[in-house]
Amino acid sequence: MVFFPAGKQSPIRLLRVCICLAISSAAPSGYADKGIQFNTDVLDVNDRKNIDLSQFSRSGYMMPGTYSLTVHINKNELPEQNVPFYPPDDDTKGSQACLSPALVEQLGLKADALKVLRWWHQDECLDIASLKGMEARGDLATAALYLSIPQAYLEYSSPDWDPPSRWDEGIAGLLFDYNLNGQTQRQQRDGSQSYSLSGNGTTGANLGTWRLRADWQGQFNRQTGSGWGTDQQLDWSRYYLYRALPSLRSKLMLGEDYLNSGLFDSFRFTGASLVSDDNMLPPNLRGYAPEVVGVAKTNAKVTVSQQGRVIYETQVAAGPFRIQDINDAVSGELDVRVEEQDGSVQTFTMNTASIPYLTRPGSVRYKFAAGRPSDWQHRTNGPLFGTGEFSWGVSNGWSLYGGALGGGDYNAASLGIGRDLMALGALSFDVTQSRVRLSQQDGTLSGASYRLSYSKSFDELDSQVTFAGYRFSEQDFMSMSEYLDARYYGNRVGGSKEMYTITFNQQFRDAGVSLYLNYDHQTYWDRPVNDRYSLTMSRYFDIGRFKNLSLSLSGFRNKYNGSNDDGMYLSLSMPWGNGASVSYNTSVNRNDTTHRVGIYDRLDEHSNYQLSAGHSRGGTNLSGYYNHQGDIAQVSANAGYQEGSYSALGFSAQGGATLTPQGGALHRIGMPGSTRLLLDTGGVAGVPVRGYGSTSNTNRFGKAVVADVSSYYRNQASIDLNKLGDNAEASKSVVQATLTEGAIGYRKFDVIAGEKAMAVITLADGSTPPFGATVMNANKQETGIVNDGGNVYLSGLQAGDRMTVHWSGAAQCTISLPKMLPDSTLSNLLLPCQALQTDETDA
Repeated sequence: MVFFPAGKQSPIRLLRVCICLAISSAAPSGYADKGIQFNTDVLDVNDRKNIDLSQFSRSGYMMPGTYSLTVHINKNELPEQNVPFYPPDDDTKGSQACLSPALVEQLGLKADALKVLRWWHQDECLDIASLKGMEARGDLATAALYLSIPQAYLEYSSPDWDPPSRWDEGIAGLLFDYNLNGQTQRQQRDGSQSYSLSGNGTTGANLGTWRLRADWQGQFNRQTGSGWGTDQQLDWSRYYLYRALPSLRSKLMLGEDYLNSGLFDSFRFTGASLVSDDNMLPPNLRGYAPEVVGVAKTNAKVTVSQQGRVIYETQVAAGPFRIQDINDAVSGELDVRVEEQDGSVQTFTMNTASIPYLTRPGSVRYKFAAGRPSDWQHRTNGPLFGTGEFSWGVSNGWSLYGGALGGGDYNAASLGIGRDLMALGALSFDVTQSRVRLSQQDGTLSGASYRLSYSKSFDELDSQVTFAGYRFSEQDFMSMSEYLDARYYGNRVGGSKEMYTITFNQQFRDAGVSLYLNYDHQTYWDRPVNDRYSLTMSRYFDIGRFKNLSLSLSGFRNKYNGSNDDGMYLSLSMPWGNGASVSYNTSVNRNDTTHRVGIYDRLDEHSNYQLSAGHSRGGTNLSGYYNHQGDIAQVSANAGYQEGSYSALGFSAQGGATLTPQGGALHRIGMPGSTRLLLDTGGVAGVPVRGYGSTSNTNRFGKAVVADVSSYYRNQASIDLNKLGDNAEASKSVVQATLTEGAIGYRKFDVIAGEKAMAVITLADGSTPPFGATVMNANKQETGIVNDGGNVYLSGLQAGDRMTVHWSGAAQCTISLPKMLPDSTLSNLLLPCQALQTDETDA
């Protein structure tokens, strides 16, 4: 009798290996196709006549029938689906996988390859031989169908991107995402106390290819003492419906939206749009996403909004911050508000920009929209408008682009040209002309806007110009939003004159130095200049026995509405102990200079904290920040104290709820309303699963949602086997999915949970099942392989469960587990195997 110890690796697989090793030397290679005849003399078993090795006798052999299998295409993976296996039409022995037309559509074959396909079994199944070099192999042990297809037959793909034929629209479901921020501050000078609670998020539903969404935002403010008062509001800021159109590489949107344009300034409208979605392109052809940078003097709340709608809100610790996960569909002018714990507020605006509008040779990208302008209170106000723009890849390196926007007394047209300079980057130039009629007295205003853009990554120099651009607008040039303000509200807000935007990264790896520069310059015809720039230099170095020290220097200036907000931040940190670091930093601004010493440490992969104490002109200050990535939400808490000035507490929580016909879970979120993946461990609770962040444990129903997935990227989720409990085994611990925007993907792991024990299986006549017979649970998972004398090592035992024993290609009898399982795996269970009932035989 062979004993296999308990562990994460399935003993069933070990026994399979032993059988294969024992018989492989006795199997002549010439019998691979006809079936292998085994010399059982090499097996150390007592009853040589009672052996069933039929499942090992033919490579890749599967009994005819329909199986639920995960489909692997070369190194890629498709969702689990039913795959029939039929005997060949020529009546030879064996079975062949039936690749249905629906499955073939997911393979991503080129048009030329589709033309030569042949079919069999009444044209229901692909004849694999019609594609020279293609192979198909089914494997019950891994519940998978492995397809090997020469790359020449397949559409373009990259390590992280799949062609549209493999995109998954997900399953139907409901979602509710939230982002909450709370703060309380006490001003020691006058004794006043303020409380604030703000939140925003998205609720919605998925049905087929359609995504219904509603954005909400709200706030509650209360102040006692001087200036006592209460203010509260809750608004549904946007309602919209959208879906992906993969065949057009575009996105259809209905409802309230912001104009997504590479040529014209953004404004809010109610209507419809059809836009080529850059996210559907391979990663190297995608666009630029805006980022917000700044320096917080204390623990602070940062709010990014556009025309009254909150786009992003978070709390940051004192020091430099850089927000990079804003949706790349956001364009136009953004309002940024930084609320400090000492009561001060930084406000500034930033203009998002796009990289040069270039398109591959022979391709056309386009954007269309129509509707009426509206405000965040859902009121339409303005003329019916329509807009369209295009970019055409004229030849290798040259692109022609342009567009028009017209509505009522506002009309604008744009035309430009772009050039891919290859090693020197990409350059584009365009001109936009507007023609506006405000009233009979003002007549017609006509003006032009000129834009020059450049973008380049210098990989060989470890530097990157994310975006650099120059734009000049004549005084009579007007955007649609400026026209609406002047026509319907009597005041023209905007009057943009010149704009420069630069973002630059440089790495000096030999010196351990990195440089980051962000610069925005905006001038107006009717307002003061706005300037924003920040420069950060970092260096890693060693001093004697002190290793991996980090020195960072940041300087910034915000010039907004005629006033300057200048500052500098210096930080020196050093590793301390196991994963912790100690630091000294100083911040200087126009009002104060602060010195701090602090410690940062990670408690585990889910939690971290930082504490600091310092001194400023006003006296002693203390600060603390704690962050935890939990299974159902990401939460943070902070506290601050400034002697003689204020004391403050704050918290934030980001999470969501997703519910589908396959189950649901509470979970952390990234961006509200975004793409997510529902993971199923077959009812096994407490299984640690991971996307790209820290792990999350499945809930009591065996479900978890991973929200840190990207649309149209090949995402991977896995079970952390190092943290998997001793009473569970995972035979399938990695899944993949490429999901369309907003989809709720669904993937299932193969997990067996329960106790493990040695057992002896006996038949009604006192004999034992043949050597090599398999034991399966109610979920058709293999839990053991019978050894000599009916001995078997079983896993996934649940008290009172029933299992079936299979040999000769079919289920033969059932065993019932006792209601009390033994405490030790060394204990032998005696399990009589009862004959199957008629209904079980039919099943």
